[in-house]
Amino acid sequence: MMKINNKLLSVEQHGEGEAMIMVHGLGGTSNAWYPQAALLSRSFQVIRPDMEGSGRSPSKSKISITTLVKDVSKLMDKLNIKSAHFLGHSMGTIVCQHLAATSPSRVKSMALLGPLAEPPQQARGAIRDRAKAARADGMTGIADNLVQVALSTHSRIHQPAVAAYVREILMGQNPEGYARTCEALAAAKSADLSRIKCPTLLITGDEDGVAPPTAVQKLSLKIKRSNVLVLEGCGHWTPIEKPSEVNAALLNFYYC
Repeated sequence: MMKINNKLLSVEQHGEGEAMIMVHGLGGTSNAWYPQAALLSRSFQVIRPDMEGSGRSPSKSKISITTLVKDVSKLMDKLNIKSAHFLGHSMGTIVCQHLAATSPSRVKSMALLGPLAEPPQQARGAIRDRAKAARADGMTGIADNLVQVALSTHSRIHQPAVAAYVREILMGQNPEGYARTCEALAAAKSADLSRIKCPTLLITGDEDGVAPPTAVQKLSLKIKRSNVLVLEGCGHWTPIEKPSEVNAALLNFYYC
């Protein structure tokens, strides 16, 4: 555990080399990046925090995109990291985009999986309702629902271990921390994408309802030096639904 901005964050570090920080999404933890960390820690200093309110990091107060960005920036200071490569998933991609827009010198590159600039207006109410459900009824119903709607048909049928992982990681979340993170996502606003200068790879699935390919293509048009990869038979939990394909794309991105 590390004390960051007067709160405790669980942080895992592996490998040596240039720093690479992996920022998970809503309902995720550092373990959502396990397939990528196992590979990339051979060449990078991989840093994987559980963000406030998620996994092993308790929620101390109200959570927002601003507080999450400040936590990542302070974590870099704590570890004496001036700049780093970033991987983000889902809500974590919003955090990465804000950091790259407001502190471009700190972000060498971004690989964003299931990326979005902000939730569409029609989704914000549903996300707030999910916060209410977490507080009222706990995480089991939310986990069961997201296994059905957030994973691809292929993953649910042919990769039951992936479905089991998603259900377990969601059921293990603290309901209040999850609810506060939902509220942060529901209130999220887009970064100034015109200020992002670093090389950026956008990866999404053809069955990703949160970051559908058409929306990701539009996002790419707003981020200079960005490219899009769409994975077949993949839903929103990109890092674990298609670990081999994601890892191959990241190797190509970083080494070619």
